[in-house]
Amino acid sequence: MTNLRTSNRRDIIDSHLHLVDFLQYTEGFPALLRQMDETGVDRAVIFGLPVIKKWNAFDAEEPLYYLDDDGRCYYYSFTDQIVQAGLEAMPEADQARFAPLICGFNPTDRHAVKHVERLMQKNGRFWRGVGEILLRHDDLTNLTFEETARANHPAMTPVYELCAAKQLPILLHQNSTSVGRHDEYVYLHELEEVLNAHGNLTVVWAHCGLSRRVMHDKYHEMIERMLTTYPQLHLDVSWVSYDTLISVDHLVSQDWVALIERFADRFMIGSDLVGRFGELKPTLRRYDAVLQALGNSARQKVARGNAERIFFGAG
Repeated sequence: MTNLRTSNRRDIIDSHLHLVDFLQYTEGFPALLRQMDETGVDRAVIFGLPVIKKWNAFDAEEPLYYLDDDGRCYYYSFTDQIVQAGLEAMPEADQARFAPLICGFNPTDRHAVKHVERLMQKNGRFWRGVGEILLRHDDLTNLTFEETARANHPAMTPVYELCAAKQLPILLHQNSTSVGRHDEYVYLHELEEVLNAHGNLTVVWAHCGLSRRVMHDKYHEMIERMLTTYPQLHLDVSWVSYDTLISVDHLVSQDWVALIERFADRFMIGSDLVGRFGELKPTLRRYDAVLQALGNSARQKVARGNAERIFFGAG
């Protein structure tokens, strides 16, 4: 199959990219920009990680990822400052290639909105939205201190209201179901409650509502119903969602091609890399298979147009 990227052409916007990893480490913006140019990525939606992994005294080896051991994670608000400081140190032309989002707050704390307000008051023009907010999230939910985060937690309501008032998008990680129940959607009602209550809020559903071991045989039918019912809902295809749903064993699902074509204004693609960027090219260029299967208009929207409109304010 022909690769969609031609020489010196940037045809993709990465809609889901973490500057830091679970230890808040990053290779930095210069390294990221080199990989973006090599991959054909014009711009990226960038954010930190709202949690950091604890290194327990009894663990001899330092954990680098949230699943490396049973050490807990805790909320880490400085992640937003890492993003802002790193980006502001770059030339203005490079800064313009990124849409930074706010994520460094505890989504179960009713003071959470104050963190967003403070950053917006300090430099409102810098921030392009809120996210990725980690709500229902496979094992990470159980490994994170505090109560369980969920889309319809009361602490999130003023955050939604603020985003709607300022016309800012919000990126949510909210599993559609649990890792042990694959014949129903046990957490979907939590997201639907938010969508019903906040009709003017632009919501991007990270990974199409999937995490590891979260699945359903007729997932595309649920997504079709959600997109039909909630016009403010958008989805990013990133992380496990692509290989779980759309391109299983390197065969592109025609059901998903038809769904994306029908709702071409509502899908975008992202790498979901965390802090290290050497795998950006193989991670993003794998989407060429499904992009090539779309019509020209749908391909442009999914590859870059939707992210450009939602996060960069174009169009």
